[in-house]
Amino acid sequence: MNLRSEDWSVRPSFVPHGPTSPVTLLADDEGLTQLAGIPPVAWQTPWSEIGQLELVRFAHQMALFATIGGVRYCWRHRELGDYEALRALVLSRGGEVTFRRRRLGTLVVAAVVLLASLAGAIGSWVASRHSGNNEVALAKAANLTLADFPSSWYVAASSPISYLVPTAGEVYASTTSTTAPKKNTVFDEAASVFQKCLGVTNAQDRVYGLAGQQPDYQVSSKIFSTNDLGGLQVATTSQYYRTTEMVARDTREMSKTNFGKCFVASSADIVLSVYGKKNVAISTAENWQPTTFLKGWSRGGVVPLDVPGLSAKLELVQAEVTHGHFELTLTGLVGSFAKARGELNQLVSTLISRTLSDTATAA
Repeated sequence: MNLRSEDWSVRPSFVPHGPTSPVTLLADDEGLTQLAGIPPVAWQTPWSEIGQLELVRFAHQMALFATIGGVRYCWRHRELGDYEALRALVLSRGGEVTFRRRRLGTLVVAAVVLLASLAGAIGSWVASRHSGNNEVALAKAANLTLADFPSSWYVAASSPISYLVPTAGEVYASTTSTTAPKKNTVFDEAASVFQKCLGVTNAQDRVYGLAGQQPDYQVSSKIFSTNDLGGLQVATTSQYYRTTEMVARDTREMSKTNFGKCFVASSADIVLSVYGKKNVAISTAENWQPTTFLKGWSRGGVVPLDVPGLSAKLELVQAEVTHGHFELTLTGLVGSFAKARGELNQLVSTLISRTLSDTATAA
């Protein structure tokens, strides 16, 4: 059976910081081919290397899941035009076809959020199942959990944040054996926005640029949501570094004036690129210094996010927390930063406490 289906997005990307949209899927008797980005880059995978194939239909959208090389990939489509053809394909390959109802809240969020690695680790991530060592356990323990939230919060069954936030609980370990990804125009443009705003060269930059370092391990939380506070969704990513000096070097760059503003603006540009829009006005972004009850380093930023097709006004919020061996990222989409600010401050305080606790100290 031959199939060509266009206008998909994928997460995670097939290479670090690689293209996630637009994606065209091609299928034949030999395997599955993905064409991603502009110009398109092709990845061909024989059926013998694809496992746990699943097609999920929602009310007006669909998602295709597959495990390749130990990594769980998810392709999403906003329409159902090719659903029947895909259904027949998945069933013919021994996969599953299911239907799910989305949980809807008063906050309708339809944007994707970049969680850029603050190590500038371009092309050096591989999925890892090594969950037995102490550092991985510490990285996981530093993230937020549902127990950190009031009772009105819940784990989001499906969220646009999940497009680019790494899969919850999936451990990514650094390696020096992988090759750098192919050129990614969207990423390069975001890097340029950040570096010009902050006043650093690509060679000096530790966030997007060549001076970046890899954490030993990275792992993300689940995505948490509430309909209170004007609507709010958040997720965290924890990075564990081999030495405290590596973190200190990153912190020095992130301590520059306007870091929060520059970082959140560059992230927003990547978000908007998914919708065919580019370049938020840097003047609309603001620094945010979280107010916390614990003494610890943190910086943040907030920027309006005008998502095409949505009347709701959204704001993208990001905060960084660093201490010892840890760099933690809090990313959120809010309906009103003014209403959610107090809660966000408390979440940053919680992250600081995780880095200061005995359980978040390297052995």
